[in-house]
Amino acid sequence: MKTIEVCLTPDLIHQHALKGKLVVVVDIFRATSCIVTGLANGVEAIKPVAEIDECKALGTEGYVMAGERGGVKVEGFDMGNSPFEYQSEELKGKKVAISTTNGSQAIIKSKEADEIIVGAFLNLDAVTQHILQAKKDVVIHCAGWKGTPNLEDTLFAGALIDECAEEMKPVGDSALVAHHLYIANHENVLGLALQSSHAERLKGFGIEEDLEFCMEDSTYQVVPKLVDGELIA
Repeated sequence: MKTIEVCLTPDLIHQHALKGKLVVVVDIFRATSCIVTGLANGVEAIKPVAEIDECKALGTEGYVMAGERGGVKVEGFDMGNSPFEYQSEELKGKKVAISTTNGSQAIIKSKEADEIIVGAFLNLDAVTQHILQAKKDVVIHCAGWKGTPNLEDTLFAGALIDECAEEMKPVGDSALVAHHLYIANHENVLGLALQSSHAERLKGFGIEEDLEFCMEDSTYQVVPKLVDGELIA
């Protein structure tokens, strides 16, 4: 039976052996929710980069610049970090460069994995089917918040473990914590996520609609996969 682990924050990813494994990167509020939404709505590719200057350099090459720091759109960027921005007709067929506080960093730190995909509640069913068909050991890499674990990413990890429970074995206490958190709250996942410290920070920007949208279950069937440094559907 293949295994499924949970890394609660990028600061702990060095404790997980990634070679030969499939990594699912998750940043529910809001980077991976944006990535899933964008690729499902016709964006050609999304390139995650660590630094703002890297993103700006790609902007000179024709990429749409997107991202935030501390929840706020970076000055000079074309877009912030709202999934509703990624539904724009103007983005269809274009490439986006994204740099965020947590999500893009987690993707980059997963580079040793055999395969990297992006997960969110918005594509939970599609991610489940993908990893079950891949038949590889899995690490769910939660972006967290500035090196600390967060509630919404951990909830997603628990939900994914629950979906795969009959065919994959959770390994490590982080996986058990995530799974039990989800089981205990599966009837009110949105309510619990909106109590998270990250949600409270973001509510100050008046983006409650973003948060509620990010918690929708399996709206899209796209699975973003990192290929040659870019996420494609």
